[in-house]
Amino acid sequence: MKITVLGCGGSAGVPMLGGAEGALTGLWGNCDPRNSKNRRTRSSIVIEGDAPYIPASAQNEGEGGFRLLIDSGPDFRSQMLDQGLSRVDAVLFTHPHSDHTSGLDELRSVNRVLNAALPLYARQDVLDELKQRFGYAFTPWKGPGFFRPVFDEHLVTAEDTISFPGFDVRLFEQRHGKITTLGLRMGALAYCTDVETLSEEALDVLHGVDTWLVDCFQYNEHPAHGWLERVLSWRERIGARRTILTHMGPEMDYDTLCRELPEDVEPAFDGMVINT
Repeated sequence: MKITVLGCGGSAGVPMLGGAEGALTGLWGNCDPRNSKNRRTRSSIVIEGDAPYIPASAQNEGEGGFRLLIDSGPDFRSQMLDQGLSRVDAVLFTHPHSDHTSGLDELRSVNRVLNAALPLYARQDVLDELKQRFGYAFTPWKGPGFFRPVFDEHLVTAEDTISFPGFDVRLFEQRHGKITTLGLRMGALAYCTDVETLSEEALDVLHGVDTWLVDCFQYNEHPAHGWLERVLSWRERIGARRTILTHMGPEMDYDTLCRELPEDVEPAFDGMVINT
């Protein structure tokens, strides 16, 4: 299985808008703007199975296994182009916040590649909010062509296991401030974006995971996101062999983290590829 980190930044990215104008404009916080690994777009990943997969109706054969997109934020188009990807085969939304959903309209380009509706997986509350924001994208499609996104809707709950060609995804519930989000475990790998509290049930699902990609927005306590001390405590509890920090804010400088973190913990960066 392969994971491509499309983005590993918080809701405002790094750098955030603001500050003095010029070549290195933006608010970088503690992040060194000279290090390209500190430039972070909004958090999203693509999970790719090992078995070769060719969509039946695709306009071209493409390459690689079945690809599941997790969230489509406002940077989706540029993220896919930057990583040389043109196709995903399904999308799963972890929660309805804009930094994870506002690139939904860009998925019409994926429809054109697939020449078909894109399977969309979400909880009922998330789907309801998507339909409120992007109502035009969920009206009956009459074709031909894809002038807007077209979806094949699949409702999920936090207790589901979803089977895709080449891998299964076990869902579980996480607390993210005032709402809940979906965490994912795919065999030896797990992904927990936008989480500040993990229940005993969630920790049990994560127990024994080999590689864990987890929300860690900053060093100090945060009301809606993981912070370093808590993430390190979770990692001890579940026994993860490798922990990779994502959804990082401008406080989290890449080189500083590499120097200070334990050997089995590391920061993600946009374009990082994780093979398991």
